[in-house]
Amino acid sequence: MITKLFRILATLALAAGPALAADPADPEWPCVQRKVEQLSAGLMWPAPIPQMKLDAATADAADAVIQQLVLRRIPLEDARPALDAFAAAHGHGPEMMGHLFGESFERLSHLRTRIMKGIEDYARKQVALAARIDTARDEMDALMAAEEPDFDRVDALEEQIDWDERIYTDRQRSLTYVCETPVLLEKRLYGIAQLLQSEIDG
Repeated sequence: MITKLFRILATLALAAGPALAADPADPEWPCVQRKVEQLSAGLMWPAPIPQMKLDAATADAADAVIQQLVLRRIPLEDARPALDAFAAAHGHGPEMMGHLFGESFERLSHLRTRIMKGIEDYARKQVALAARIDTARDEMDALMAAEEPDFDRVDALEEQIDWDERIYTDRQRSLTYVCETPVLLEKRLYGIAQLLQSEIDG
C-alpha cells in the first residue's frame, strides 16, 4: 500500500508540475518549504515579552499600530509614521515595543497555524484524488486487457481521469503558492521585530 501511494504521488507530480514534496519528518507535509510547527518569539525578540496592562486609550492606540504591522499588504516602512506617532505619545522603551511585538506575534502566529492546518487538509485531498486517478487507470487497463473490452466504460473512465488530472494540476499550482505563506508570515514577524527594535535604538 505504501509503495503504491508513493508511485501515485511520483507519477502525478511529474505530470502535474510542482510536486508534493513531503518532509521526511512528516510525510503528509506537501510543501518544499521545511515544516516548522511553532515559531519562537524568543528567536525574534531579544528580551522576554512583557505582560503589560494598558489603559483604554493606550490600548486602542497600540491596537491601531499593530493592525498596520500585521497587515501584509502594507509595507512595513509605511507603518513607521504611525509607530513613530504612537511612540512619541506613549513611549518607545523596550517594554512598550516588546508589547507591540508580542501582540503582533500572537496574531500572525495564530494565522500561520490556521494556514498550515489548511495546507495539510488540502494535501490530504490531493492524495485522495491521486489514489482515485490511479484506481481508475488500473480499472481501465484491466478492461482493455479483457477479451471483449467494455469501451463505453473505458470512455467514461478516460473522461473521469482527464477531468481529475486537470483538477489535480490546478490544485497543485494553488498549493505551491499557498505553501509560501507560512514563510512570508515568519519573514513579516522578523521585519516587525527589526522595525520595533529600531524604534528603541533610535
